[in-house]
This record gives sequence, C-alpha cells and structure tokens, in this order.
Amino acid sequence: MSNALLSIEQVQFAESVRSFVEAEITPNAMSWDLQESYPKELFQKFGELGWLGVTVPEAYGGTGGGSVLYALLCAELARGSAGIALGFYVHTALAGAALVHLGDEAQRKRWLPKIVTGVKVGCWAYAEPNAGADVSSVKTRAVPDGDDYVINGTKMYITNAPFADFMIVVAMTNPELGLKGMSVFIVDSDTPGVRVNKPLKKLGMGASEMAEIVFEDCRIPAENRLGPEETGFIRALKVLTLGRIASAAFGVGLGRAAMQESQSYCQRRIQFGGPLTTNQFVRFTLADMATRLEAAWQLCLHSARLADADLPHDQEASMAKLFATETCTWACERALHLCGAEGYMKESPVQRFYRDCKVLEIGEGTSEIQRETIFRQLGV
Repeated sequence: MSNALLSIEQVQFAESVRSFVEAEITPNAMSWDLQESYPKELFQKFGELGWLGVTVPEAYGGTGGGSVLYALLCAELARGSAGIALGFYVHTALAGAALVHLGDEAQRKRWLPKIVTGVKVGCWAYAEPNAGADVSSVKTRAVPDGDDYVINGTKMYITNAPFADFMIVVAMTNPELGLKGMSVFIVDSDTPGVRVNKPLKKLGMGASEMAEIVFEDCRIPAENRLGPEETGFIRALKVLTLGRIASAAFGVGLGRAAMQESQSYCQRRIQFGGPLTTNQFVRFTLADMATRLEAAWQLCLHSARLADADLPHDQEASMAKLFATETCTWACERALHLCGAEGYMKESPVQRFYRDCKVLEIGEGTSEIQRETIFRQLGV
C-alpha cells in the first residue's frame, strides 16, 4: 500500500503494527481460525500498545490518533487475520465508539479507561433474527420501571458475545416511533437476565466468536442509557461512519494478503519450463489486483482524512467501503484461482482469505445499502 502523503509518524505507526502482526498474529492465524477461538488475552496486549484507544480522547486514556491511524491499524491487522481484526473492530469502533460519542462524562470516565486497556471487552448488540438492514424491525424492548429499565428480547449474530464483559444494546423504548423510538444502553454481561448461547458456526472469520444473546427481564439502572431516550440510536448512526472506513481498510488488508500469497505462489510454481509469472494472464491478474487494491486504499484514506478534518464524509465512506470490500472479494477469488489445488487445501491461507472476504460486503451495511447512500448524495 502506498505511503504517499502519510506523515512520518503515521508510517512508523503502520510499520510497528506490521511488525507485531507478523510476529504475534500471522503465525497463529491458521490455528485460531481452525479452533474457532479468539485469544482474548490479545486485547490487553493491544491495550498496552495503545491501539484500543486510537480514536478515544486522551482525557479518557486514549491517544486521540484519529481515523487515518485507525485505518492503518485495521488494514495491518486484517492482513494478519481478518477474524482477529473483526473482534478488535467491534470492541473499538462499535462498543468503544458508542461510549465516546453517546456517553455522558460520568459514563466515559467509568468505562473508557477499562476499554482502552483491554480490561473490559465489549460487543455491539444490534442485529436480531428479523432485524438487519431494516433497522426499524428491532423487537427487543426496554421498558422504564422506576429508576430502572427492564429489557426483553433476542440479539443474533453478535461478534465478541461469547467472551464480552459488556454489551452496547439497541432496544426499542417507543415502538410507535419506529426508528426514532430506539435507545442505546450499556449492559454488563453478568447482569441477571442476560444469557449468551453457545458460539455460532460460521463460513469464515473463524478466529472471531459470535453468538446469540437473550434478555429475559434483564433489569439495568436508568443511568446505563447512553444518550437521550429515543434519540440515542439516531445519534449513533451518524457516528458509525468509522465502521465503513474500517471495513474498507479490512478489505484492503485482506486483499493485500491474498495478493501477496498468490504472487509468491506464482513465482515459485514451475509449469511448462518456467514460473507461472511468465504467463501474461497471471501477470495481468496480479497487476489488476495491485491497481484495484491501491485505488481502494486511496478511497479509504480519503474518507479517513475527511473524518479527521471533521468534514462531511458520508458518501466518501460508503464509496470506500463499497469499492474496497468488493475488490477484496474479487482479489481473494482470483488468488484462489491462481493458486489452484494448493490454494484450495485447508493448509493454505488462501482458502481462509476466500472464506473470510465475503462478510465484509455484508456487515456495516451491504453493498446495496452503500450504493443507495451514494446515490442519495448525487442530488438526482
């Protein structure tokens, strides 16, 4: 990925992340994927390195590094293991970001220092069996009861749920208002009435862990509500563009890993008297990979720079997410094709890349939703 226009500090940061990933994550990525287990102790290592607080203000223990640094971090992590990057992202850009943007001063001081050190790991409990892209279909209810709220409902496909210490829960407080009737709460995972079911089996992202969460008369204090009642989720939607920037960075990092693995294979694989790279089709495929991934990276950086400058970036974040994740899927498929039977074997990282890539087009708003967002900005 091009380092043009990055500051010396940003380049050095990316290099330090890459060194850690190559030493600590890449060698273990395959076993974590096959075991379908996230090494939770990584969060404290991430905390010690300051990575969990890149987008958290210094007043709460973070480094306030901004969106460009976060994109660099996500790209390098995904290059080592997309599953590890996914768990990291949910903790930082969803659970942690909710506290940064929606929490009051007391909530931030109570929770953020634990989040940036990895002492407490979070998850984002929004999706439900019948609520994904259709946000207004959320059925989980939070009913006021004196100084408390009582939560009932089910959340599905929640990353980090099997080991999370706390969860950011989106619940309906006024169903008559639809999307505008939802509120956001922070709930300790050991609260009575919270049940996390066994981890779900997934096609890809094996190192990440995902489960269903059931709330049965779960009682939490009203002070655990993040933001004003029935406006918290609307506010959350406006700050979740970081998720699209992160998804774009994931796509670039994972796509680069696939490209590098297939390039290495094509250089050492001898057919018809020479390496596969003597074949024009192979050379052109690798050239197209490099070109598309570089374009995706520049879109990602552009949206991140706009975010850091506090400028409008909704359309740019959607463009980056759309192009980068679809490019990643294409690159991973081409890498598998180039690597042939060897890439298809379970021992090959290429098949892992192929299984991991598709979910990036689905999470944080599908490609169709991104296209709709982009179209609305055209003024047609």
